[in-house]
Amino acid sequence: MTSSSAQAAGVDAAPGEMPTETVPVPEDQAGIEALRLQIDAIDAELVRLIQRRTAISHAIGTARKSLGGPRIVYSREMAILERFRSLGPSGTDLGMMLLSMGRGRLGRK
Repeated sequence: MTSSSAQAAGVDAAPGEMPTETVPVPEDQAGIEALRLQIDAIDAELVRLIQRRTAISHAIGTARKSLGGPRIVYSREMAILERFRSLGPSGTDLGMMLLSMGRGRLGRK
């Protein structure tokens, strides 16, 4: 086993950030392809979950509007962003994108 094969890909988390999982570094092209297949499966699941999340968010917004309430509850959005902050600055950006997708066409008929 070479020193590079004993290494693992992983990033130490800064204080307050979520640690990343450590993944063994592949030793050959087949290992790289196996990891890429895992990424592809994760991406497909993420897309499915984001589509579901967006549909749920739209339903909540429609219900709140029909009940006479606001479509957006900013305290709720801030709590959601706090959850994504554990991923670092890019996590906050991801949270903002998800919130934007869930809002739909605000102010448009």
